[in-house]
Amino acid sequence: MKNQTSILIVDDDEAIRKLISIYLKNEAYDVYQASTGVEALELLNKYTIDCIALDIMMPELDGLQTLMKIREEKVIPVILLSAKSEDLDKITGLSLGADDYMTKPFNPLELAARIKAQVRRHKVFHEVQDATITVCDLKIDAQTRMVTVGTQQIPLTPREFDILLLLAKNQEKVFSAEQIYTNVWKADSYGSDNTVMVHIRKIREKLEQETGKRYIETVWGVGYKISC
Repeated sequence: MKNQTSILIVDDDEAIRKLISIYLKNEAYDVYQASTGVEALELLNKYTIDCIALDIMMPELDGLQTLMKIREEKVIPVILLSAKSEDLDKITGLSLGADDYMTKPFNPLELAARIKAQVRRHKVFHEVQDATITVCDLKIDAQTRMVTVGTQQIPLTPREFDILLLLAKNQEKVFSAEQIYTNVWKADSYGSDNTVMVHIRKIREKLEQETGKRYIETVWGVGYKISC
């Protein structure tokens, strides 16, 4: 189960990233750092992130371009950071899907407070929607952590449940073994293929025993996805 709130800091200034990280870690957040927009997008594909602090002025892929790419697939709260204070920059950022905007220099404590507010608002908004996920006749309740078909409950271990929930929440996405491991175990995925494979096999066996269906499809050479 994912208990830790994860924040991604994207800024080409290492000193700023380190300063923000100190304050966020004091709030018990799990913090990831990226120095470029490209690196940020790679981390977003690898980890589950709850909020992003995104600098606008970066080389190659700037903050606004990065924001547009994020919004193509994700609804994660984004707070833009910029040395520019002009209203046009704020309006542009907010119109592209940013949730908040802070002008540099800023108080790290204020940024931490704004991140906390965005995370809380986002989780409350999606709490009801995400409570129960249906895959064909399979119901997955994220709050009670129960998996049922009709009135029949299917017992899963915590890891097995988290894997099934991850796939169910992203029904059109294929996850590699490495991506599943980093999202569920929250650790480096080195040598994780066999661990994930064993868990997938056990989930399939339990689901098939009760329903006659496996639900988790192997996409050869790529990974796994949920399927009816």
